[in-house]
Amino acid sequence: MRSEGTSDITRVVLSVVVIGVLLVGSLWTMLPFISGLTWATTIAIATWPALLRLQQLTGRRSLAAAIMTLLVLLAFIAPLAVAISTVLEAAARGPAVISDFAAGGLGPPPGWLADIPWFGARVATRWQTLAAGGPEALMAVLEPYAGAAAAAAIAATGGVGRAAVLVVLTVVMVGILYARGETAAEGALALAHRLSGETGERAVILAGQAIRGVALGVVVTALTQAVLAGIGLWLFGVPRAGVLMALAFVLGVAQIGPLPIVAASVIWLYWTGSTGAAIGLAVWSLPVIMLDNVLRPWLIRRGVDLPMLLIVSGVIGGLIGFGVVGLFIGPVLLAVTYTLLKEWIATGPPRTPVT
Repeated sequence: MRSEGTSDITRVVLSVVVIGVLLVGSLWTMLPFISGLTWATTIAIATWPALLRLQQLTGRRSLAAAIMTLLVLLAFIAPLAVAISTVLEAAARGPAVISDFAAGGLGPPPGWLADIPWFGARVATRWQTLAAGGPEALMAVLEPYAGAAAAAAIAATGGVGRAAVLVVLTVVMVGILYARGETAAEGALALAHRLSGETGERAVILAGQAIRGVALGVVVTALTQAVLAGIGLWLFGVPRAGVLMALAFVLGVAQIGPLPIVAASVIWLYWTGSTGAAIGLAVWSLPVIMLDNVLRPWLIRRGVDLPMLLIVSGVIGGLIGFGVVGLFIGPVLLAVTYTLLKEWIATGPPRTPVT
């Protein structure tokens, strides 16, 4: 009896070790594809209603999946191409722009600069010294930074090959999920049911709702802000408003927002003498910049019913902890954890009221 019990323990331990080795090996093998698979799953879940509507219009899943995959490919490539081309152009023209700027000299500092507490007087003194030195002194200060900025901009695009591979993998996986999405969903639900019954199935469904809500909130908010910012740039005479609008959309998806684009445009208008246009663009842009504080949480809450604090914490904490993909991972983790804890507490023994 003792030998038989020892044999059973050995068999269980060996089974656990073998299963663990298989899981670790599988995860190690899939490691290069995890980022692409995460993005593909997020995109497929967020756009699944659009795929179903397109399938109703075309009458064929294969045609609807092909159209949606092409749209996803264009949505990836267009902003990436615009951003890279803009960075390269800025890197190429940067030294010439700085030379033209320095040729006119700096001019005297504004009177209000010295009144700024702590550092205003020091900055005004340095500004006055550069202005007295003429274009040569200003160029001597700016030239090293111009070369370093151009080199950094060009180096930043050096990872374009890796980004292109990730885009291709993501689009291929999105196409597969569009074609076989129901099978993948049934498999996820079956695994969740095997692990924790109906509670596991509800957690998977909640995760899908959270992903769709966050994707809707992030993308629609970024698109709305970018369009409004682009309209303002066009109205007040900023050149290449369309390119800047595309960059504002990319920054909005990355949760930076259109503030860098708008602020740089306001400064450029002011510097070129268009003071009225600069003030007008600044006034126009203030509600645009603040829009995400209202629109994004409202859209996210339409997808998943969670306390607003959890939604905001999930978006911001996920972005800090996991990068851009954390925008979706963070709220999903908090949504599932919150729901499971709430159900676990509700199904516990009755609590004696505190008197």
